[in-house]
Amino acid sequence: MTILDGKKVSNDIKNEIKAEVDKMKAAGEKVPHLAAVIVGDDGASLTYVGSKVRSCERVGFESTMVRLPHTTSEIELLHKIEQLNENDDIDGFIIQLPLPPQINTQRVLMAVDPSKDVDGFHPENFGRMALDMSTFIPATPFGILELLERYKVDTKGKHTVVIGRSHIVGRPMSILMSRKGWPGNSTVTVTHSNTKNITQITSQADIIISALGVPNFLKAEMVKDDAVIIDVGITRVEDDTLPKGYRIVGDVDFDAVSKKASFITPVPGGVGPMTIAMLLKNTLLAREQRSQGKR
Repeated sequence: MTILDGKKVSNDIKNEIKAEVDKMKAAGEKVPHLAAVIVGDDGASLTYVGSKVRSCERVGFESTMVRLPHTTSEIELLHKIEQLNENDDIDGFIIQLPLPPQINTQRVLMAVDPSKDVDGFHPENFGRMALDMSTFIPATPFGILELLERYKVDTKGKHTVVIGRSHIVGRPMSILMSRKGWPGNSTVTVTHSNTKNITQITSQADIIISALGVPNFLKAEMVKDDAVIIDVGITRVEDDTLPKGYRIVGDVDFDAVSKKASFITPVPGGVGPMTIAMLLKNTLLAREQRSQGKR
């Protein structure tokens, strides 16, 4: 069994990006600039955006955090997005989710300039991905592809089962794993809350990508020997024995399933660190495209 070490791979990617940025600086070129918009004071969102800002500093990017109060109206947020779209100094930006209830999330994501949509959530970028065209792949699926590639996991002709159908992970992964090329060329089954006999399906899978958000959902009896297990789930579970009062748990019963798997991602330290690394990679791509006038 091999651990797919997202912490190590994400550090490797950040070092590679820093080397590219150092070349840009040496050539007198503009370095990438990533902005993040956060509405309200959600603790997890603030922590996540703060981590993105620190990662930008590490690789030599410029970064801007736009903090708006939780009372911000949809019109006010759309106006801020318009300013970011028109700001030539900013190469890419993200809207941190979730947004407060008074704001229509889909309308906000649609307002982002697709050429600056480094989260890959705009329908234009999602459509380009589905058509196997050059685009920004959503950061978490992009990170999963990178892990599979760097650990040389064979995906050709394999049966991949995706658990969950979210627009952020499940649905894009189902498209990407069935695309021509590598990682890809899998036969993909998408399962979700209305799937019957899910154990019968997962037990036939060569690769399982679980993005359900249910702690320890995937048990050993649901997995065949030598399966590849990608655990995207991140759930806080109360634990009074720890200083924080909680622990982070994935969708997979790691202790039991790891005994059967050929490759497996841990939680934490698997897919999570890859998400920020690939967001940085998308921002670097955005800068390169803008400098070449491609998009």
